[in-house]
Amino acid sequence: MAKQLEITLKKSLIGRKPKQRATIQALGLKKIGQTVTHNDTPQIRGMIHHTDFMLEVKEV
Repeated sequence: MAKQLEITLKKSLIGRKPKQRATIQALGLKKIGQTVTHNDTPQIRGMIHHTDFMLEVKEV
């Protein structure tokens, strides 16, 4: 079974660049404090790396 990542949005999208907003939206996050679960893939890791200062990530 593949590893799972639990991703939580910790900072607001206000004032962020459009590319960063699009990345957060692609992860399925809309509100501060919202948590989503994704498989641990290179694509998801790249999205996390691009916006890591706004996110909290835990391995499940």
